Amino acid sequence: MTIFGPSGTVASSSARARTSTGARPRIHDLDLTVERGREFLLALQYEGGYWWAELESNVTMAAEHLLLEYFLGAADADRWSKICRYILRRQQDDGSWPVYHNGPGDVSVTTEAYFALKIAGHDPESPEMRRAREFILAHGGIGATRIFTKLWLALFGQFDWDALPAMPPEVILFPERFPFTVYEFASWARATIVAILVVWAYKPVMPIPVARGVAELYLEDEHRHRIRFPRDKKPVSWRNFFLAADRALRFHERAPWKPLRKRALAACEKWIVEHQEADGSWGGIQPPWVYSLIALKCRGYSNDHPVMAKGIHGLIYDFGLYKDGTFTVQPCLSPIWDTCLAITGLREAGVPADDPRLLAGGRWMLTKEATKPGDWCVKVKDTPPGGWAFEFANEIYPDTDDAAEVLIALRLLDLAGEAEGAKERARRWLYGMQSKNGGWGAFDKDNDRQFITRIPFADFGATLDPPTEDVTAHVLEWLLLDGASPSTPALERGIRYLKRTQEADGSWWGRWGVNYVYGLGAVVPALIAAGENPESERITRAVGWLENHQNPDGGWGESCYSYDDPTEAGKGASTPSQTAWALLALLAAGELSHTATERGIRYLIATQAKDGSWDEPEFTGTGFPQDFMLNYHLYRQYWPLWALGRYRRMLDGNTIHLPGDNPWR
Repeated sequence: MTIFGPSGTVASSSARARTSTGARPRIHDLDLTVERGREFLLALQYEGGYWWAELESNVTMAAEHLLLEYFLGAADADRWSKICRYILRRQQDDGSWPVYHNGPGDVSVTTEAYFALKIAGHDPESPEMRRAREFILAHGGIGATRIFTKLWLALFGQFDWDALPAMPPEVILFPERFPFTVYEFASWARATIVAILVVWAYKPVMPIPVARGVAELYLEDEHRHRIRFPRDKKPVSWRNFFLAADRALRFHERAPWKPLRKRALAACEKWIVEHQEADGSWGGIQPPWVYSLIALKCRGYSNDHPVMAKGIHGLIYDFGLYKDGTFTVQPCLSPIWDTCLAITGLREAGVPADDPRLLAGGRWMLTKEATKPGDWCVKVKDTPPGGWAFEFANEIYPDTDDAAEVLIALRLLDLAGEAEGAKERARRWLYGMQSKNGGWGAFDKDNDRQFITRIPFADFGATLDPPTEDVTAHVLEWLLLDGASPSTPALERGIRYLKRTQEADGSWWGRWGVNYVYGLGAVVPALIAAGENPESERITRAVGWLENHQNPDGGWGESCYSYDDPTEAGKGASTPSQTAWALLALLAAGELSHTATERGIRYLIATQAKDGSWDEPEFTGTGFPQDFMLNYHLYRQYWPLWALGRYRRMLDGNTIHLPGDNPWR
């Protein structure tokens, strides 16, 4: 969902555009809303020129941090009390903790929260602990939890290591041409798995007092010693193959002679150390970070070793969030993403291209260009580095989505040629990252071997990074805005990918935002920019989907639950960010005077606070669909401003007023 598509031209020529049957938003109210939103967002800019706000997830971040401190022998009583306070404040009435705001209780999340509270000495007979325990037992106990939860329990002797799926470190030695290597996993899974290979080999156990264990959470004793992995009904399948391989590997593990074990562990250690980022993280995200610290601890690294010290410090102070007497760890930091989207939103809202504040943001992004080869090089040969990552420090894993949105933002700034080199490098890199099916994944090319998802260990969410509709749309839109012709082979393939992934109801699935509203909001502007007729059946169905899913209050909303049940697509309480995504699609389709558009604009006007902010407790961002959802605390600010600003400009017929506009409208 990016900037200045052919909305204005379509608005003036579309015979399909509906005439409003309600009151058009008052210009005074609209202008006041845009002005207040603009000033509020500008005030959030950091001195270095960037924007950045909290990235909220579920309480496993806090719980696992507490457990990590215990395991590393780095416990801090004051921080633990803040972690417990954070966890308890987010407990639901039924005793559970959810994956996302107001979501159903999750047995794995609740078990980790309960265990962390108990490790910290919280009274197990307190009302909140009794309620949590009752919820866990009613939902299958520890036996029903995910593999990662069981792994955390195994670290403290609360689950048998031998019951976990085999993860021998020799996997790191598989040659690149082998069909099963760590590079067939998504970047986030890869960095986590390499660390777990080490941890699994050592099977460490940190002793804890019996009273702080969680034996009471087992429905049956065998659940502590065994995991039942269901076989596929058809005898020949990847699932059954990996289950057979797991049994063979367990037999091998009992053998006293493992000729490659020492070499494999050394290779894993080398890989982990070489993949640490400047801020101490691994992959710029929490999961591989904590497991890498545990793995290195197993390898004999002390807490004051430079690699460990940098990792521990970054986790506590850079990713750590101290707020209202609580402490948690953010799953990731999003400054580059926040900055590029804030700049685009502010430009749409009328802030000039040469505004010093926006130029500072643009120049800050230029300093964050990825300039070193990363893991993506394994499949993208002979392509120089380029693009941008998501975080402050993540040279190894730039992503195509950030790269596209940064380029769109830079295009809107009067940087007097300062960005030309970075733009050219990013263009080459983006073309090189296109997958065989025409789409783009986020971090890797052709990372779509589905058999990987059938390994017994892979129950923790997305293990692959295949091309997706939203990322592909963003990349295509920038290429088109940059002047590429829709008829070039690469763009033709990308456009065909978007067309064939449209759902039967007219929507598109969203990978990195919730969900069909996000996917549709990204794809429609891209297709229109590529020359799709706004009166085509494809766009008509998309507009119809938005009409049918608009809420009575004029907004749009979609619960994270739609990833579990697609029949819930487009259903949920209205949110500012999802309403903005819907509006940007409608405006791209030329529906300036559509009743749905005007109702959506009125919703955003009515829900803005007097200080220019919007409230959005709902999670509208996605980490792993179904398993890990996110609340970007700036989504509520720049997306509504973006949609309102574009609508305001279109009312004035001012839609093509920036240099470098796409000639392929």
